[in-house]
Amino acid sequence: MVQPYEIALQKAQKVKLLILDVDGVMTDGRVTFDAQGQEMKTFHVRDGHGIVLAHQANLRSAILSGRASDVVAQRAAELGIDLVFQKVYNKLEVYETLLAQTGLQREETAYIGDDVVDIPVLRQVGFSVAVADAVPEVKEIVDFVTEHKGGEGAVRECIELILRAQGVWSQLIAQYST
Repeated sequence: MVQPYEIALQKAQKVKLLILDVDGVMTDGRVTFDAQGQEMKTFHVRDGHGIVLAHQANLRSAILSGRASDVVAQRAAELGIDLVFQKVYNKLEVYETLLAQTGLQREETAYIGDDVVDIPVLRQVGFSVAVADAVPEVKEIVDFVTEHKGGEGAVRECIELILRAQGVWSQLIAQYST
């Protein structure tokens, strides 16, 4: 159930790892192929810069995707995301692996999703987020719903909320005002 903003902020304060779905969250959910059969995806630049800012604030990020794509691996490397899990059939199982691998507690994790396959993980993390164009079943169970759609700045919006809740957003953006 979507929480009042103050409760969402309280949950966001504890986050140390932001886990991202790809199709429908980092992208608009469309899958495009060129004439040679190579997959193409469009990522929002502000989402990418948000991930870079998150890393500067020691907020780790991970990708957890049901599909496998070279484009996703390339984008993850470009952004410094080292926890990348693709072609995942059981996202909850991989989430448990992530907890063990990082030593983090559930309340220190956040997940952004958009579809029913994300529900098991959304129910387990400390701070659950749906993009604006997520399916109703996802929107009904999360702590926060972004104003932006997947692939259109939703990741950045979530990162800003987390970093503001943690009191570091102003410091991060100060580097651009000098």
